[in-house]
Amino acid sequence: MTNSFRLNEVLRSILLDNRIKATLSILILIAFLSSCGKEEIKITEVDFEKEEFAGFVEAGFPFITTSVDARELGEGFPENNISARVLALQLGNEAYACFDTDMLRWTVAWTGDFMPMVTMAQVSYDDFYNKGNQLPTIGGEPKIATGTYPGWSAGNPLLTDPRKPSPHPQSPPWGPVSPEMARWNGMYTFGDKVVLSYQVGATEIRELPGSLSLDGQAVFSRSFAVEPSEEHLYLAAAEVSDGFRTEVKDDQVLVYQGQSEELVTALALAPGTSGVKLLVEENRYLLVEVEPRQQDLEFGLLIWKGEAAEIPAFESAVQDFEVDIPDVSQGGKPYWTEEILTKGKVSPDTAAFVTDRLTLPVPNPWKRNVRLVDMSFIGEEKAAMVTFEGDVWLLDGIDESLNRLSWTRFASGLYEPQSIEVVDGEIYVYGKDGITRLHDLNEDGVADYYENFSNLMAQSIETREWASDMVAAPEGGFYVAKFGALDMGPETSSPKSLMGFRSASHHDGSILKVSADGRSISTFASGFRGPYLGIHPEKGWLTGSDQQGHYMPSTPVMLIRKDDYFGVPATAHRDPVPEVTPPITWIPHNQDRSGVGQVWVTSEQMGPLNDQMIHLSYGRPGLFLIKVDSASELVQGGASVIPGTFPAPTMKAAVNPGDGLVYITGFSLWGHNSETLSALLRLRYTGKESLLPLDYKVRDGGVILRFEQELDEEKATDLANYQVKRWNYLRTEKYGSGHYKLDGSVGEENLPVLDVFLSDDRKAVFLSVPQITEVMQMEVAYDLATAKGSTWSDKVWMTVNEVQLPNLIAEGFSSIHQDDLNKEFDPSSVASNDEAAPDAVKGKELFMNYGCIACHAIDDNNEGKIGPGVKGLYGSEREFKDGSSAIADEAYLKESIIDPGAKVVKGREGEMPSFLGVLSENDIDSIILYFKTLEN
Repeated sequence: MTNSFRLNEVLRSILLDNRIKATLSILILIAFLSSCGKEEIKITEVDFEKEEFAGFVEAGFPFITTSVDARELGEGFPENNISARVLALQLGNEAYACFDTDMLRWTVAWTGDFMPMVTMAQVSYDDFYNKGNQLPTIGGEPKIATGTYPGWSAGNPLLTDPRKPSPHPQSPPWGPVSPEMARWNGMYTFGDKVVLSYQVGATEIRELPGSLSLDGQAVFSRSFAVEPSEEHLYLAAAEVSDGFRTEVKDDQVLVYQGQSEELVTALALAPGTSGVKLLVEENRYLLVEVEPRQQDLEFGLLIWKGEAAEIPAFESAVQDFEVDIPDVSQGGKPYWTEEILTKGKVSPDTAAFVTDRLTLPVPNPWKRNVRLVDMSFIGEEKAAMVTFEGDVWLLDGIDESLNRLSWTRFASGLYEPQSIEVVDGEIYVYGKDGITRLHDLNEDGVADYYENFSNLMAQSIETREWASDMVAAPEGGFYVAKFGALDMGPETSSPKSLMGFRSASHHDGSILKVSADGRSISTFASGFRGPYLGIHPEKGWLTGSDQQGHYMPSTPVMLIRKDDYFGVPATAHRDPVPEVTPPITWIPHNQDRSGVGQVWVTSEQMGPLNDQMIHLSYGRPGLFLIKVDSASELVQGGASVIPGTFPAPTMKAAVNPGDGLVYITGFSLWGHNSETLSALLRLRYTGKESLLPLDYKVRDGGVILRFEQELDEEKATDLANYQVKRWNYLRTEKYGSGHYKLDGSVGEENLPVLDVFLSDDRKAVFLSVPQITEVMQMEVAYDLATAKGSTWSDKVWMTVNEVQLPNLIAEGFSSIHQDDLNKEFDPSSVASNDEAAPDAVKGKELFMNYGCIACHAIDDNNEGKIGPGVKGLYGSEREFKDGSSAIADEAYLKESIIDPGAKVVKGREGEMPSFLGVLSENDIDSIILYFKTLEN
């Protein structure tokens, strides 16, 4: 009977199991049938202007990385208190703290409101062209603070700044304390909490910051897990500058403030704590001493500031405090689970190079702005993206059609990052917080551990000391670029250095090499104003560009080698200042007023761009093909424009290892000619006829231009189809440079083309140009046609650092004899251009062609423009930064064009280069006539 009962139970179980299976099968079938014919919703267009974005700080996410100025917290707080890198933590109970990752200290803790969003990334987040950034401060009532000294020390308490002093008087030191003293390891996210990880001496420590509610007031909590230590460890928990009396009882210390003793700052250990003592020095410094021991230790600390009458309530809260540090080794729940689908736009094959558009994930469930700065591929169809607001996105589905692009969020909270690299499957992001390596511990698609790979590159609080670029070195490690501390934005603690610069960190304006383990760093090159980088991924050739401005006369493209110096004395960081390294080439301001990164095309899918270097221009926006003249002992070369359509600034690029095509990212903040805020583009070679020059070089006796197609002989040998001119720049403290002839006088030299020789294969020309010599800029313009009838006009820009003899046979010009070159000529025979009378139409054309429209509005919409608008400019009264004023008449406008720094308009930064020698008197008069037509 028992066996029969069991058999019936088994049969019943099987039947029930089959019913469940049948029911599930039916449900799955219904779901499948209902999905048939139902198209996935994909975003196909992004209109940033119409989107409503949520706040920069996201509810439920526990931190952002920023800086903080806590020098003016008020009576009772330390005055020397400023941090360039902090985690701004949301602790609950309207309580917040800034943890300084350079000094491992709580810079400040407060209650009330969070921080005002005032950094550059924050103010421009939903007000796209707002550049009125300020130094971050707290938004509520300060409770706890420490001064500028380490939060932890080993052996003895250390209450002074141990970092290397700044070489500039009155400027504070910046950067982390030495790794031997202490090191920031990183941070684990866990729901609405974070667990901090760092090392003090040889001891690993984890900390859980938090808060308790005390009758509506916040008590700050710090829970610690400390590994065994052979020496005493000291934590500086708070500093009270108006301490009057100290009271010590049990595991508590209370410092009464002011003679009235109405306020008190208190520390208390969690009940049952052993091996830990509380100390107070000078009625000012509240310290925690952790004794040496052989075992792991967990202890908790409560920190509170309030009225003396509320001390009993605080003591009661202490009794209820329990130390509970979560196990974060396996990660936590993901913050973002949704997938956003977009559909790209593949351009028709109308030219040799076209740009396809990969639609960005806007809108998204979090109402998050997406301003892409950089990308790096994870395999063939997947990439990691970083945004200026500090988010990391993963993009999957990158194929030929771009029909289904899947976007997911991976990380957030980083500090104005501009670079991302994927190395051996691991994601590295570089921002003002250093290089962060992101780990997905539980493989749920969201980062759980934000590891400090390296923060050894010193960072000041100067807002323009950008962490601008990072490239992976083939041998391991990274090269990183840092802007100089440009004299722009809010005043901080740094005095002026040279014109256009402030004293800042000892790494500003430098290229640094970071070791493969991130534990050491060295200066690789210096003397930059605002560098960006490129690197050949196989050969390791490091390249860069810089921003035109003070001591940087135009846009250079540089080959960067160990110990090179590129001409900005404020960022030389060595004495004596060495000789200036010349660039590969300069690019004129009107062609590229803001150079950014480079990318080497290491694929076979880009036609004439295969194995070539591409330089990206932010301001144009667009791309240049860079040629390096390998025959010269001194590096030199040239640049030519790669035609294409670029709707947003072009900043960084990467080659997809799958399709071999070039993908381009960028976003708008400064003056530019773009139509949209941000875009992700794919530059694709279609196989159609390319008219790009394959090579161009200057040789003794002339200029060689080489093309892919056979040239029309009649057109190619017509002297009238070529114009050659040259000029030098002056490297001075003024912003940019005018153009100067070789004898130092103002202007440009026109050079005659005395003869033109067609190569044996009819694909190249040798222009016989006399008096070839070293010069910073040579421009060659040409009008040509192919043998098949395609016509085009173009220009190349070259720099001549060294004059080489031509190898005529090797270059394919067997018909040329050396005697045919370097012919004598009468300079007076060079025809001067007879200019027509100035007129407003020509002035408008010049204004547009020289890119002035990117910085100066001609209507009432000055949004996104870094210079003053010109509508209604003529005859108006101008107020200047020095407090003076003037009427904008012809004399003032002419001075503003040839010497823009002489009078800088109030509210502007003075970032306009001189057009002295660039524009003729006739040109300037035409532009002024155009301004007169733009009445209010």
